[in-house]
Amino acid sequence: MGTTGIAPDNELEQHYIRYKDVIKELTIMNDIFMRNVLKKRECAEYILRIIMEMKDLQVVDHIVQKDYKNLQGRSAILDCVAKDDKDKRYNVEIQQESEGASPKRARYHSGLLDMNTLNPGQDYEELPESYVIFITRDDVPGKGLPIYHADRVIEETGDMFGDGAHIIYVNSSIQNEDTDLGRLMHDLHCKNADEMYSEILSKRVSELKETEGETGSMCEALEELMKEMRQECEINERRKTAKALFQRGMSIKEIAEVISEKEATVESWLEAAGR
Repeated sequence: MGTTGIAPDNELEQHYIRYKDVIKELTIMNDIFMRNVLKKRECAEYILRIIMEMKDLQVVDHIVQKDYKNLQGRSAILDCVAKDDKDKRYNVEIQQESEGASPKRARYHSGLLDMNTLNPGQDYEELPESYVIFITRDDVPGKGLPIYHADRVIEETGDMFGDGAHIIYVNSSIQNEDTDLGRLMHDLHCKNADEMYSEILSKRVSELKETEGETGSMCEALEELMKEMRQECEINERRKTAKALFQRGMSIKEIAEVISEKEATVESWLEAAGR
């Protein structure tokens, strides 16, 4: 009798065993793990209380991976969007790479928050205060500070412009254990729940890494992420092929036939690449 190979259920179990090993190494600074941590309202609330230095801040509504549509331009999926009991809005983003936390991206996120807040007919004065918060692995502004608050200022007078839009950069590389913020940054980099200062974050991390149901959800999330990454790699390869064939003199129609893609898609790829 020939070898039949691994049964599907057994293969899935093997995937989960490997994923569990990966999960043990994750910290809240990892996108996929952070999303699952912040699904718990109390975790998002705790992080905001520390960064905003407001111990009484109450999160009344929040959503992870909020898809903000812009019908006239680029849309974006924001990591975590929250609203407090004073109707202030917060967008929390955790970024491993500095280029993912550029000032212009922060500005765009701020605009998306505004565009998705007011309803038709509402007065501009009803626009709530908003905070775009980037927690970064490195010191993006590069001045050696643990936190940076960016607000619009009237240059001639030095007075605050007062438009209610705020951008905050938190430098997670500074983990001063004598401050609340430093201890939070320490916790964001911890792999082990029992090494964390915050009981709230520690409990959630422990759930995700050690509770069967939560770990299973994390494994499924990792599986989905792997699929997305494979698809993205495939698309990037097709883009490279399209560009190479175009440079060899092939028409867009011919390229589309070769790589089994729509002509409009090929044309958009080439336009983005500057042909």
